[in-house]
Amino acid sequence: MTAETGPIRVLGLLSGTSVDGIDVAAAELHARGEELTLNPLGHLELAYPEALRADVLASLPPNPSSAERLTMLDTRIGQVFAEAAETGVRQLAGGRADLIASLGQTVFHWVQDSRALGTLQLGQPAWIAERTGLPVLADLRARDVAAGGHGAPLASTLDALWLRGLAEFDGRPCAGLNIGGIANITVVGPDGSTLAYDTGPGNALLDLAAHQVTGGAQRSDTDGALAGRGQVRDDLLRRLLEDPYYSAPPPKSTGKEHFHAGYLDTAVSGVAPIGPEDLLATLTELTAATVARDCARHGVRTVVASGGGVRNPALMSALARRLGDIGLRTSDELGLPQEAKEAYLTALLGWLTWHGLPANLPSATGAAGPRLLGSITPGAGPLRLPPPRTTTVTRMRVAAAQHNR
Repeated sequence: MTAETGPIRVLGLLSGTSVDGIDVAAAELHARGEELTLNPLGHLELAYPEALRADVLASLPPNPSSAERLTMLDTRIGQVFAEAAETGVRQLAGGRADLIASLGQTVFHWVQDSRALGTLQLGQPAWIAERTGLPVLADLRARDVAAGGHGAPLASTLDALWLRGLAEFDGRPCAGLNIGGIANITVVGPDGSTLAYDTGPGNALLDLAAHQVTGGAQRSDTDGALAGRGQVRDDLLRRLLEDPYYSAPPPKSTGKEHFHAGYLDTAVSGVAPIGPEDLLATLTELTAATVARDCARHGVRTVVASGGGVRNPALMSALARRLGDIGLRTSDELGLPQEAKEAYLTALLGWLTWHGLPANLPSATGAAGPRLLGSITPGAGPLRLPPPRTTTVTRMRVAAAQHNR
């Protein structure tokens, strides 16, 4: 008998390390046998209130913080996530959803001696449950960390299911690449083997530099315009590439607690004065170089890119040049909008836990074994989970997207 799980609608929410806003995606998911089908119902991005965004950024390392500030942020972020969830259910899911999954807003990822010891995501799920009346799955990274993993990159769960068919077709590994504040890759082999980790900064240092050199007028290097007018400074690039993180073996993870404004200031202070455009060109090359080197190291044939960095032509051009014969595609070409892939990932993680299936990949995160992820906050009524699914899923098909915005 074929194990079949009827469709449910899940809303995925998160705000990435770039703190650009709240990404929302709605998906209908159902499984037959070992294949999961994800039908994208649509996605949107809602901006943080400017004052809240400023307060989140001011609370990130190396800035000082306090229990009072973090408590206030947990509530305020939870409230704007609740508003985003209500909007998403109404506009994307036809007013009907079964579950909301939230990755929240990461404010700290505690890594010591190459081991993750803790991670903190804000956005109190009780506010989301209260506003929508729906059960909310949140705190999705902590269990993996408690099991000895890094709690990241969780994108490996989606990539391992979604890209397996492409790797089988190519007969060589392919890589899912997400360029957010931090860049991460998932290497998927034709046999389904998976390795994933953070390669280093994606947009984190670029955004900091763009904000600095424009006197706060820009949050990022829009369209890569600054980098496009500059020249790569090899002396600074060599200095940046000496960071021990790049030579550390996977699994590994990093974040803005490492690649922050003080880090950039220290790096720049060690070389001759550098102009704004040259600084942006060099940081763009850093992201491209570290990603491409790791893809080549694993014998990757094709890279499928997503995340905010895909919108930066200078970065994509540098990456294509660095990759050489390795093919570069975007997730849009395979059915997942690049700007919404992580929100759809969040929906997938919610579906897996809801059906009693592990949602982490130990080969990617370093955890001691597969684990159910997250904590559930009940909605307005009694909590009724479906019977645990006895058949695992080994691959995922993305149905034709409806592209609601």
